[in-house]
Amino acid sequence: MSKGIPKRSEDYSLWYNEIIKRADLAENSGVRGCMVIKPYGFGIWEAMRDQLDRMFKQTGHVNAYFPLFIPKSYLSKEASHVEGFAKECAVVTHYRLKNAEDGSGVIVDPEAKLEEELIVRPTSETVIWSTYKNWIQSYRDLPLLINQWANVVRWEMRTRLFLRTAEFLWQEGHTAHATSQEAIAETRQMLDVYARFAEEWMALPVIRGVKSESERFAGAVDTYCIEALMQDGKALQAGTSHFLGQNFAKAFDVKFATKEGGLDLVWGTSWGVSTRLIGALIMAHSDDQGLVLPPRLAPLQVVIVPIYKGEEQLAAISEKVAEIKQALLARGISVRYDDRDTERPGFKFAEWELKGVPVRLALGQRDLQNGTIEVARRDTGEKQSMAADDNLASAIEALLADIQQSIYEKALAFRQENTHVVNSWDEFTQVLEEKGGFLLAHWDGTAETEEKIKEQTKATIRCIPLPGQLEGTQEEGACVLTGKPSRQRVVFARAY
Repeated sequence: MSKGIPKRSEDYSLWYNEIIKRADLAENSGVRGCMVIKPYGFGIWEAMRDQLDRMFKQTGHVNAYFPLFIPKSYLSKEASHVEGFAKECAVVTHYRLKNAEDGSGVIVDPEAKLEEELIVRPTSETVIWSTYKNWIQSYRDLPLLINQWANVVRWEMRTRLFLRTAEFLWQEGHTAHATSQEAIAETRQMLDVYARFAEEWMALPVIRGVKSESERFAGAVDTYCIEALMQDGKALQAGTSHFLGQNFAKAFDVKFATKEGGLDLVWGTSWGVSTRLIGALIMAHSDDQGLVLPPRLAPLQVVIVPIYKGEEQLAAISEKVAEIKQALLARGISVRYDDRDTERPGFKFAEWELKGVPVRLALGQRDLQNGTIEVARRDTGEKQSMAADDNLASAIEALLADIQQSIYEKALAFRQENTHVVNSWDEFTQVLEEKGGFLLAHWDGTAETEEKIKEQTKATIRCIPLPGQLEGTQEEGACVLTGKPSRQRVVFARAY
């Protein structure tokens, strides 16, 4: 199955694309820049979605749904917001087609022009805050804690499956609060939710930080983020949480009667993650044999392959497998018995390895006689023989937990090995070219210096680390480019 997959070290981009194709995760659609997420890929997204949804609801949020179409006038109400998204907007101008008079096909009916053009949502702040104006009258209506699961469209010119597509799936939280302190606390809380999800479910170590002003979300006062390191030494933004201040409340005149009897503007937040997390999962953990999936997000955690000669042996093996499968399912472990008679065991082993199934069990006639079963773990390739008794299900459950932790620790060790403290411009450029990864460097805090560094190296400030995130980043120093004073080190990297 894995024949022909390029090695990561030879062509990382091609390796990534082939993993998606061969593991049957997604494919390009007939619309340029859009993708079809196939059942196995969607299974990963469902696992992500379901866990995140639980975490959102545990923090008091509820789900709702808002329109796909946004009146153009809404987008123009918040100046920095429209500036940030203007180049990516898909615009609906007409509502009807008709047959061409010359019989050449269908054309847009010029008489069916919309009175006001509609934007296909790139994000929903404007349409949601126009709605909140009707929902919020008093402090009693606050806080308003709403999330929606949806698709959005951003007309990207250069696309890559999962990482950057014209249409993608995501969730977007939009909350309203009575005070700035409450809104900031919400922003930080959701950043922590994302970080915990990344580390505990995706097995992906992340750095919590705040974006520089030039990297901030359009319309936000502050953007918090989690940044992860991929195996090719590039960074990937894995989630963002925005403190919007009163910007959208001002734009849409969303005011509330305070406890003291006054009238004040609402404070807002928004936060989101998308199907790009699947891209992060692939690039952070997978290897030259295919996907490596953390058990907590694997659509299939265990696969059982029978090794047999003849129907009689298969029947005896299948009887034992039914017991094992039932015991695993009782512990909430997803399992498939691959008894297809159209493929040989070796083909099945390679196929499930490519798909990243965390644990493979193989059961043959000799195993039946010995009361054992072969257990192979995907992350390390290690095999062992286990007793196929009443304790097997608990042993597999413990093994899955160990795999989850081991995948995280491997990714953390990789990040630590590829995080470099640099103190001069020569060191900055040399390390970036020769090693890549995260560069912890001093920056003078100006947009001009940030832009110069980006122009000269294609490295950007991924985040300004929050206190306690990275050792040694809170010290004062001198900017690597200008030599001017710097309050702390920031994280530079080339990024997706």
